[in-house]
Amino acid sequence: MKIGFIGLGRMGGSMVERLLQGGHEVIAFDRDATAMKAAENRGAVGARSISSLVPALAPPRIVWVMVPAGTITTAVTNEASESMEPGDIIIDGGNSNYRDTLKQAEALKQKGIQMLDAGTSGGVWGLKEGYCLMVGGDKAAYETAEPIFKTLAPEGGYGRMGKNGSGHFVKMVHNGIEYAMLQSYGEGFEILKAKKEFNLDLLQISRLWNRGSVIRSWILELCGLAFSKDPDLSAVKGYVEDSGEGRWTVAEAITENIPAPVITLALLQRFASRQEESFSAKLIAALRNEFGGHAVREK
Repeated sequence: MKIGFIGLGRMGGSMVERLLQGGHEVIAFDRDATAMKAAENRGAVGARSISSLVPALAPPRIVWVMVPAGTITTAVTNEASESMEPGDIIIDGGNSNYRDTLKQAEALKQKGIQMLDAGTSGGVWGLKEGYCLMVGGDKAAYETAEPIFKTLAPEGGYGRMGKNGSGHFVKMVHNGIEYAMLQSYGEGFEILKAKKEFNLDLLQISRLWNRGSVIRSWILELCGLAFSKDPDLSAVKGYVEDSGEGRWTVAEAITENIPAPVITLALLQRFASRQEESFSAKLIAALRNEFGGHAVREK
């Protein structure tokens, strides 16, 4: 199958490579010349612009957009659609907010263009292991693009979730669960590390727990990989970013009156990780001193 692919970053570049390995023909574009060259070296045909990429495809054209969520995705999608025709398909494989996806899908529908929202999980390991694809959108459009999903995903690793927005919604909740899982592993291993009297080997434990334990997982495999490189994680600063999906999951839980304390606290702990010093903690210490004469650690 011939496909247009816009966005050749860490995931996009590897996805293009996997598509090429699967026998697809890829017309690729990225504003970064180095990323373009790398894709061309793997066998992709480079396009000079988005407007020149679309005409290089045969109807019904399929263009996969893999760029940062938000205004960039909207701008790229709109630009691509200007050169497309009724019956063509745009796939948004990024982490777009499902509400934005609903608006974008409706705008494209007015032009006769179908949109598929493909929540994509797999990270930097996707090239080797395959990508889990959670797809929303028109069933006929999904079936047209299915050979692409089949190549990108491992066996059984893709599916249609429902109408437009459902793919990105499922991926959003997926990432919220990921926040909670990472936080749980982090807390557990910190408790193990703190018990100095046992001098526990965290690498050994991470590998042991992945053999028959009820908490075995791929993330636990990655714990072992991290500990094998740096047992004390001495080269890593405990500063944890978030890309938005955790916030959206918590907001959705509030909207739907769903108690989600673990995901919520995992998100808030990421905020705490970015503070060199907490003003609220300073105020609490000062107040304890004021009302009870409790000692304060001074700078």
